Amino acid sequence: MTKRLELIFMDAAGKTVRISLPNANEELQGEDVQSVMQQIITLNIFAPGGYDLTQAMGARIVTTDVHEYDFA
Repeated sequence: MTKRLELIFMDAAGKTVRISLPNANEELQGEDVQSVMQQIITLNIFAPGGYDLTQAMGARIVTTDVHEYDFA
């Protein structure tokens, strides 16, 4: 099972942008995540598609459980 932190932003074009970070720590507090997201916006370090991130919309931890079948 893998977990990733997904940060959800709005960009200057009005589109939703998701940034995924692997190996999420479930002990993170919402206030801490929101603070980091605001710093990302303030420092303007990402501009996906050429548009600045303008608003933190939310965050979530996504858990993926993979079951593989062996065909050998």
